[in-house]
Amino acid sequence: MKAEPEAQRRLLDLQAIDTALAQLAHKRRTLPELAELEALARQLSALEDERIRAQVAVDDFDRDIARLERDVDQVRTRKDKDQARLDTGRGPARELEALQHELASLTRRQTELEDAELELMEQRETAQATLDELLAKQAAGRETREATEARRDQTLAEITKEAEFRSGARQPLVADLPADLIALYDKIRESSGGLGAALLKAGRCGGCRLELYGTELARIKAAPADDVVRCDECRRIMVRTAESGL
Repeated sequence: MKAEPEAQRRLLDLQAIDTALAQLAHKRRTLPELAELEALARQLSALEDERIRAQVAVDDFDRDIARLERDVDQVRTRKDKDQARLDTGRGPARELEALQHELASLTRRQTELEDAELELMEQRETAQATLDELLAKQAAGRETREATEARRDQTLAEITKEAEFRSGARQPLVADLPADLIALYDKIRESSGGLGAALLKAGRCGGCRLELYGTELARIKAAPADDVVRCDECRRIMVRTAESGL
């Protein structure tokens, strides 16, 4: 393939732009904030599972405490009724004695229920403290996520702006270069890790970094200036300038 030496030299400018665009794309894919957000998502998901379990525990305690409170109220109501009957002093002695026994039994029952309720209330307090701690962790996690998202968005906006600038510089350069040269460059670039053209500097290929010797170097020295030469090793276009050492 033939191309004017200046056109070949301008391939290096194009390669510099494409390398910068590739680096920006890599930076976009590998932002630290992306990994941080993934980790935060896992943490918040785990915290939500814990919060649900903690909330269920608190709700269970509330239900049991409410049940015990109803039982205590029923016992109190029964005690008040029996005490009122006993206070009248009317009725057979056996019946009054039975009321006294029932009052004693109800008092013991009330004490048992109140003790059980107090124990549940203490356990509920512990469960509520666990729930509150988890809610605080969730709130802190969400704040961290929001801050991380803001950093991510800012960095992505900067990357997008720079990529647009580079792409804007690429378009007129590509339009000004021979189509067949661009086609070859793009084909090599796509199959060679993004590097399609490199400077031949001091007898060394800028693509694979191998130094040229013997017949290979002689071939390149003998090639006309408008020949598009390629490295025998990496097959990339080698651009010759005054730095090539030929």
